Amino acid sequence: MSPQAAAWLRFAAAVGAGAVAALGQAPYDLPLLLLLGLVVAINLFRHSARPWQAAAIGWGFAFGYFLHGWLWLLSPFMVDPERYAWMAPFALVGMCGGLALFWAVAFGVSRRVSDRVWPLIFFLSAAEILRGYLFTGFPWGMFSQSLVDVWPGQGLAVVGPYGMTLVFVAAAAVFTRPVGAAFTNRFAIWAVRLVVLVALVVPFRAGPSALTERTVRLVQPNAAQKDKWDPVKITEFYERQLEYTSAPPAVAGATPDLILWAETAIPWPLDMADGALSQISFAAGGAPVFLGVQRRDGMQYYNSAVLLGPSGGVSQTYDKHHLVPFGEYIPFGNVMAKLGIRSFAAQLGNGYSSGRGPALIDLGALGHALPLICYEAVFARDVNGAPERPAFLMQLTNDAWFGTGQGPLQHLAQARMRAIEQGLPMARVANTGVSAMIDPKGRLAASLALNTAGFLDVALPQPLAPTLYSRFGEWPFLLVLLIGLGSALLLRRRKLPFDPQYRQS
Repeated sequence: MSPQAAAWLRFAAAVGAGAVAALGQAPYDLPLLLLLGLVVAINLFRHSARPWQAAAIGWGFAFGYFLHGWLWLLSPFMVDPERYAWMAPFALVGMCGGLALFWAVAFGVSRRVSDRVWPLIFFLSAAEILRGYLFTGFPWGMFSQSLVDVWPGQGLAVVGPYGMTLVFVAAAAVFTRPVGAAFTNRFAIWAVRLVVLVALVVPFRAGPSALTERTVRLVQPNAAQKDKWDPVKITEFYERQLEYTSAPPAVAGATPDLILWAETAIPWPLDMADGALSQISFAAGGAPVFLGVQRRDGMQYYNSAVLLGPSGGVSQTYDKHHLVPFGEYIPFGNVMAKLGIRSFAAQLGNGYSSGRGPALIDLGALGHALPLICYEAVFARDVNGAPERPAFLMQLTNDAWFGTGQGPLQHLAQARMRAIEQGLPMARVANTGVSAMIDPKGRLAASLALNTAGFLDVALPQPLAPTLYSRFGEWPFLLVLLIGLGSALLLRRRKLPFDPQYRQS
């Protein structure tokens, strides 16, 4: 086989390994296959003689991983297929290929610095935090996202999502390390491998969470995105939510203390919705209602959520601050607005304006809650950015944009990550599902399935003590990362002789 053919074969293997690795994410939830794919990629990296070859392996692995894991990105273009369907494959391939460059650089620089494997642990982890922060960030599909159902997922409460990503990459690297002849060396390596394999297979089990005496009602109308703004069906979805809001308690005597409606739950902007807000409050029977709504201030539009009092008046408002690029705003839209180029509506022009940042909603006896609108639950830093520790988290989302399976379930996994990281319960209400009460360990205490209409009355779990991650954020991870990267750079002159058939580790 020619060197060129061998190189293309290794590249194809990297892409295939990435596609297999994506099976670690929802809806498959097989972290063992994610580990397998990463092990294959690291082994291919070990046999990459040049930095550009290593970079190609990293790019191919990332492209296969993202392409398979992010097929849901096609769904938004299918809402209005006559206009946008032709763009879907270009958007998917372009986004996957572009973000794969982060991993390509990590693999290439790691090979440039050292002939060993261990620096890749730190360079790949550095690439992941850069992917999560640069250009507003897109941390969707992190390795740690696959761990919410197994015991290692609880490590999110200690070191956070990037710290657990580093741990996961380190665990994969152990499977590529030569065992050696010494008994103690063989025993230690195989012991670690066995622990990792068991940890990725055994589901997390623990006693049930302690509950408060407060009940939250989650309202799920199941409005498909293509129907959500249909003038013929608007009334149907609105009245369905009113019906669920006024329904008797699911458990006798457990009157809801709070009712949640999803993101953009009503079709009218806030300044034109007085009649609807009064109807909603009346249906709630005096219970506060927190719901998503579009809000406009002059020529600026916000994706917002408001708290309604007993009379239908708005007592508190929250504006989404972490917007979806191209989905909710055009990059540099605020600059264009200053030049007089403004959006006419939230769906037009430069889109929504961003809010001021994380803010708490005072819910009286329930305590203060931190609202997250849709995409904001993807970012651990948005939750850590709360002005003070809340009693619980609230996510209002419209996952109908994400399709009917893969996207919504991955979004749910990220919500569960946020609950574990903070040691806080999360009340999650989604337009088409999955609506759920998530306990502080990231478990679904109760849920409404995808693509079903209904409501759920569920007791609010008690929060746990503040976690290490909630106290220190990414600083411990960054310290370890800097030590690892610094060590790799300082030791680069002490590289072992390179053998293309056998990599030192």
